[in-house]
Amino acid sequence: MANKQIDTGLLDKAVVFAVRAHSGTERRGKGFPYIVHPLEAVEIVSTMTSDQQLLAAAVLHDTVEDTCVTLEQIRDEFGDRVASIVEAESDKNANGLSAKDSWHDRKKGAIDRLAKASREAKIVALGDKLSNMRAIARDYSVMGDELWKIFHVTDKKDHEWHYRGLADSLRELEDTFAFKEFETLINQVFGTKE
Repeated sequence: MANKQIDTGLLDKAVVFAVRAHSGTERRGKGFPYIVHPLEAVEIVSTMTSDQQLLAAAVLHDTVEDTCVTLEQIRDEFGDRVASIVEAESDKNANGLSAKDSWHDRKKGAIDRLAKASREAKIVALGDKLSNMRAIARDYSVMGDELWKIFHVTDKKDHEWHYRGLADSLRELEDTFAFKEFETLINQVFGTKE
């Protein structure tokens, strides 16, 4: 039986765009190309929806935050809906503060934005956050508490606060396999919540 044909034109274009935007960059301390993370985020999002715009937003989610791509470029290439979701997923930099000094405020802002975000923005965010949590769980199983030294903020309790806050903001998706995996990995790394 032949596979059903679907229109993947927008996703295909987004994948190529993201590959170019992240070209030559490495996932922090991992030794592999950064693009692996957005591609994993797309795979996770595809377990919750087949909406091509959400899949495109998932692969593009770090382009504005981590490359020279602007939100206007995303809007011009992929439309308002995709751009709005990418914007919802992008950390807002604190003026003049280092990544370390602005970390708590940026993460609190992300938690608060996600709590108020649409279900579709939460789906894309969960793809990103679960991909991150998978990497943390893998690395933590090998490195233990030495892992936290690779981050701007090195206190494990800060990371626990961040990921539990994200889980609370994404709880609308608790019926999905992705959310269940996310919460399981949080508990695996940080211990079960009392």
